[in-house]
Amino acid sequence: MAIVGATATGKSAVALAAARRHGAEIVSVDSMQFYRGLDIATAKPTPAERSLVPHHLIDLADPSEEFSVAEYQVELARVRADLMDREVLPVYAGGTGLYLRAVIDGLDLPGSWPEIRAELEHRVDREGPEVLYRELAERDPEASSKMEPTNARRIVRALEVVLGSGRCFSSFGGGLDTYPDSPVLQIGLRWDRETLRRRIASRVDDMLDRGLLDEVRELIATNRELSRTASHAVGYREVIGHLRGEMTWAVCRDSIILRTQQLAARQDRWFRRDPRIRWVEVQQDPVVEAEAVVEEAMESCR
Repeated sequence: MAIVGATATGKSAVALAAARRHGAEIVSVDSMQFYRGLDIATAKPTPAERSLVPHHLIDLADPSEEFSVAEYQVELARVRADLMDREVLPVYAGGTGLYLRAVIDGLDLPGSWPEIRAELEHRVDREGPEVLYRELAERDPEASSKMEPTNARRIVRALEVVLGSGRCFSSFGGGLDTYPDSPVLQIGLRWDRETLRRRIASRVDDMLDRGLLDEVRELIATNRELSRTASHAVGYREVIGHLRGEMTWAVCRDSIILRTQQLAARQDRWFRRDPRIRWVEVQQDPVVEAEAVVEEAMESCR
């Protein structure tokens, strides 16, 4: 079973309750909780929560390292084998859509070629993404048709794979636009938009109160630069900017809230496309309101 949805919808609380009730263990599907030291702003489960239920795929990499979905799949296979050997059910929980598809559908994912990617990124800076987009359109028309000519990140990734593997980027797997049958039941949590916005603001204030500033100071003190992937973690870039004098504390807070709201909107759009998700429209308590669906799902997993 997987508990999914946008940030601040209550996924972690529902997953913890379900796992405790059914003797399951939680497998993280969050691309930023893999990084050691990025704890508060990633809403990583606390030591107390981890003492209640074992959590997997957390604290796997240093924040200075790149960590890809392909590497996630390798670690996922190891965890799944261990749980199967012990006859323990997994509860997958998180909001990273691509990583969830790796769990649900076992995506056929291409490798990575850092030197090629670095050269393509330099070309984007010099020539602009549209030039590389035209090159991608010649080499892999299907892939180019699914992205905007200005989306530099996706264009670079697609060309990196084409040049590095010798295969079209679009040739890997069945694609993200197909939703085959899966034995993993997905339960999605959703609040009305205005309530979720308030929950996000409250969550950001709580993170700041719990010491996000000190956590980022400690990261900086170790002289570790965040990797390209780790730097996408909401909250850290903003606090680093504040510590460098680039913005006031008030602007920093507001920026974190805005980026979190934007992240939640992207996550919601991603998950809404998957017809296999069974949605719970949360009104008050996500654990209580999702309980009936969770119970049904857990029983059918046995």
